Amino acid sequence: MIRLIKAACAGTFALAGASAVSAGGAPDPVSPLLAATAGRWTGELQYRDYGNNTWQGLPMTVRIAVQPDGLTMVRTAAFDDGPQTGTVWITTVSQFDPASSSEAYAGFRKGRESDSGKRALALAGSPRDAVHWTMVATETRKDGDSLAVVRETTTRDGSTMVTVKEVNLLDDGKDEWLPRNRTKLKRVGR
Repeated sequence: MIRLIKAACAGTFALAGASAVSAGGAPDPVSPLLAATAGRWTGELQYRDYGNNTWQGLPMTVRIAVQPDGLTMVRTAAFDDGPQTGTVWITTVSQFDPASSSEAYAGFRKGRESDSGKRALALAGSPRDAVHWTMVATETRKDGDSLAVVRETTTRDGSTMVTVKEVNLLDDGKDEWLPRNRTKLKRVGR
């Protein structure tokens, strides 16, 4: 049994490290970077308090698992939302498509409708290596009661990873990015 588990793990890491091919036939640079985020993370889910213009944080843990295809990921996040609500669990399954440089996702959270969509992923410059890069995800979707362009910028710097979510409302006549939330995480294990 232990040999089977070791063989399965070795196959998973070999596939996760292999680059898929993009639409132009060039090696895909995104999926290996996403796969390298697999593991356990801890930190904060922060939200903007617009009243005093400060970030407020809630303790958070995240577990990211890359599936054997190297393109599909399962992310389980938990944060403490205070004594009345308790721990909130969010599970997101996503799959990167190298041919279109996009990621399809579906998210689940108790007490809410499931959330799904497709967003474009792009690197902001050349990554220094597998653990030093910035990636931007964009999509047009509902934000509250308005249609908006949603942008999530993730910066990985070694064992830390910060994602900032911003929205640009399409019906307000402004070209203005408003911060919604951010996660500040530190890798704590595989």
